[in-house]
Amino acid sequence: MKPALGGHAARTLMIELARHPGPTSGLLVGAAAGDAALTAAVDALLPEDTLTVVATDPDAVAAQIAALGDWVASRVRVIGSIAEAEPADVVVLAEPLTGAAEATRTTLDGLAKLLKPGGVAAVAVPALLPAGGIGAAAEVDRQAGLYGAGSDLVLRNLPPVRVHRLRWTPGDPALAERMLPVTRPSSIPFTPDLHLDSHGLAAAGVTAGLAALARFSRPKSKLWVLLAAAALPVTAFFRDPHREPPEDPSLVVAASDGKVLSVERVRDDRFSDDGRAEEFVRIAVFLSVLDVHVNRAPVAGRVVDYFVEDGGFAAAMTVQGEHNASAYTVLATVHGRVAVAQRTGMVARRIVQRAPVGSLLARGERFGLIRFGSRTDVYLPAGAVEPLVGPSDRVVGGVTPLARWRTAEA
Repeated sequence: MKPALGGHAARTLMIELARHPGPTSGLLVGAAAGDAALTAAVDALLPEDTLTVVATDPDAVAAQIAALGDWVASRVRVIGSIAEAEPADVVVLAEPLTGAAEATRTTLDGLAKLLKPGGVAAVAVPALLPAGGIGAAAEVDRQAGLYGAGSDLVLRNLPPVRVHRLRWTPGDPALAERMLPVTRPSSIPFTPDLHLDSHGLAAAGVTAGLAALARFSRPKSKLWVLLAAAALPVTAFFRDPHREPPEDPSLVVAASDGKVLSVERVRDDRFSDDGRAEEFVRIAVFLSVLDVHVNRAPVAGRVVDYFVEDGGFAAAMTVQGEHNASAYTVLATVHGRVAVAQRTGMVARRIVQRAPVGSLLARGERFGLIRFGSRTDVYLPAGAVEPLVGPSDRVVGGVTPLARWRTAEA
């Protein structure tokens, strides 16, 4: 029996449909009346969008769509066979994939043929790999390694599932310019304006567990009090507030909170596709342990490269911090190549990056974090930008303009 998709998992499946600028065509495959996936797909529709539903029971699904009124009915087409479907921008499989790897490969090949160039397919697989689901999950993981545009673990589903987004042909960086930033399951809401990164829950759980262990193993010691007291600041470190980037599309926003260390011109050959050294404006920002450590895309674009370089763990605010262990995310944009370096520090030893090569990022969209005091460097094509900040300026990730493109896109 296939695992069911709840509302949260279904909304995660529809992320690409909800964030694409209209007009967008969606194709939902294998939906039944009352499915959470069908409800989520309809909710994701914007005024210019269209949705085709390949239904297991077309009459029942058509009746449900008709009951939602003319606005929905005029945008949703219900069919009974996938052979009747036309290529779409976003294709979503309404049920989790289980079974053998070969059958899964056949299914994914079929979905790929239903995508327009640059389109995305969204599928779910069991996260706990129960019997019968191992082959499917392994095959989807394999294809995600080659064609993945992002994945999310949805624990708030029984059983938990992992949602993969696959893009078999490159997405257009110009499309990212019009995309909406999305909030994924890794950002857990506590209030409308304050979220907590999922790593924060794990860290809080470990700290609380250690406090409980100390309390019961050494009842006369006060060590447990210190550990329990540490749980709150540890959790607060992973806070992930909601941020709205400025409306002006010509502005490059900060990739993180913190203090600007330097604004300088550098030449670098690591970010071009032909190995040639290019001139960049590099804006380095230091994050103290009190700053928000979630990283956001400074510009909209397609992730075309990601690599990690070994290094030391010097204080991130020093000159030596430039040579610390770092992770580089390279974006192709309508203005040229842009790179973001996530650098470790004396305390920061863990970098998280959630945007695989091939994914499209909207400006201001969350793409990772660095644990405990660190530095982010943003590399911008020197001839295309005008810096707007200087050393010692304070910046807010996803909000504060770092620079302005000299030629703004309309």
